[in-house]
Amino acid sequence: MLRVVTELVSSGEEVTAIVNPASRHIERIGELGAQVMGVRVVRESVLRRAGIDTDGTKPSTARALVLLDADDVHNVHTALTARDMDENLRIVVQMVNPRIGAQLHQLLGDCVVISGPSLAAPAFVADALEDDELTWLELGGRRMVAGPADLIRERVTVLADTTSSATPELLPASSDDPAGDIVLGTGVRHLRRKRDVRRTGWVMAVRDVLDRRVRIIAAVMALLVLIGTLLTHWITGVEWLRALYLVMGAVTSAGIEDDKFADAAPYVKVAAVGVQLTGIVLVALLTAVIVDSLIGARLSRVIGGVRGRPRNHVIVCGLGTVGARVLEILSERGVAVVGVEMDEEAPGVQTAHRLRIPVVMGDSSQEETLRLAGATQAQAVLALTDGDITNLETAMVVRDLNDDVRITMRMFDHDLAQKVERMLGLGHSRSVSMLVAPAIAAAVANRRSQTTVPAGRRVLLLTEVTVERDSVAIGRRLGELDEAGGLRVLARADGVTWDWSPAFDRPVHVGTRLAVAGTRSGLARLLLVTRAPHRPERSGRIGP
Repeated sequence: MLRVVTELVSSGEEVTAIVNPASRHIERIGELGAQVMGVRVVRESVLRRAGIDTDGTKPSTARALVLLDADDVHNVHTALTARDMDENLRIVVQMVNPRIGAQLHQLLGDCVVISGPSLAAPAFVADALEDDELTWLELGGRRMVAGPADLIRERVTVLADTTSSATPELLPASSDDPAGDIVLGTGVRHLRRKRDVRRTGWVMAVRDVLDRRVRIIAAVMALLVLIGTLLTHWITGVEWLRALYLVMGAVTSAGIEDDKFADAAPYVKVAAVGVQLTGIVLVALLTAVIVDSLIGARLSRVIGGVRGRPRNHVIVCGLGTVGARVLEILSERGVAVVGVEMDEEAPGVQTAHRLRIPVVMGDSSQEETLRLAGATQAQAVLALTDGDITNLETAMVVRDLNDDVRITMRMFDHDLAQKVERMLGLGHSRSVSMLVAPAIAAAVANRRSQTTVPAGRRVLLLTEVTVERDSVAIGRRLGELDEAGGLRVLARADGVTWDWSPAFDRPVHVGTRLAVAGTRSGLARLLLVTRAPHRPERSGRIGP
């Protein structure tokens, strides 16, 4: 919340922050100039005090509500309550579960759903790959990627041609196959694929279970069977196979035929009993060791661990929601990757199993865990756990193991991150909240976040625009909004669903949302015709 309030206040917004009194940021939020309400549970009465539907007879003094609770259910409940109080209130919700977020438009109507992991993960991937040429973005309800044509698959449109002349041609004229080397698509080609890091699988799982202790016990049992077979053959005179059967039955406690030893000397009977008792102890030890191996190693580690010695791969430490998204992007890029996680129930563990990515179960701040993940030969390590200290310890251990590896830490404490980068030189640090806060502030101001795509010495902006009431664009055909070399409409949505093959002869209406790519001047002209000439005067208070 602190980062969001900082971004909103710096944008000139009047902010009312509803904060849990136990929050360590409550004083800092007040110092920023926001009005602070210390409340443990957000109820309808609290929302009224914050300026939403103050008396039911006039519009709310608050023009937007930002919900940042880590619990998606609480966010949805509060959003529904606020929507009942003011049907025109702008609602911005940060959601952890993207499936729930995708359905919120049907429940709330005009709302903006922000996914922190989806916004932050591409930045961590770019740090890991260092020479990343791709730009990832959320546009028109789809996850898109822009970059060189030879890296993009499932092409949607050509954005620019930087090869034809010294001046790049932006948004070249549409044709069946327009030329261009900078394109927009929905996926990437696996051109960067290195040798995959192999998971252990069942073969390696059996090897892990049959560890050194099991092999020693099995060797002792085999030696005991061999000696017993020789003695039984020489003393009783039975044939070799019969002697082997009798001794194995005694050692494994599977049974012994006493009639063969009925006439044997007393010392032979005592020896037979001793062999059987020794076998019972060995079988018990063998069972205990195998069970200990299965439980100690954990099934997920035994089956999904790293096989062999990986090289030039990326290690993702912390497979929460952000880590899971990072795994998906790296897998799509064809980059060899290994996950490290302590909690078997973490979202990224299931993602890793689905993508057949090896996972080492253990504490990422421990040297042995990082060695198992191949940190000594890795090209990059991303420390993405929920603890600053854990991420810092992970980075320090990794640096000791590999001086050349690229390290990126997820840090919540901005001051700590700055000191670590300046004094320790462990690598880059990023904050998910700082990556997400600008998008939330843009949504509050009813302007979508703009993604910049470089094209030579020029840039293109990809964003979404909403047609407002009383704007000039109402009634115009969609094709009239296109501008050769300046603006291209990619998709439209008149409700919840986006249409990526829109009919350009259809007119636009109030509330029509457009996904567009354009130059700065082209986008500015589009905003002039899609925005209302006069906005209603409201106090502009925002309550996160």
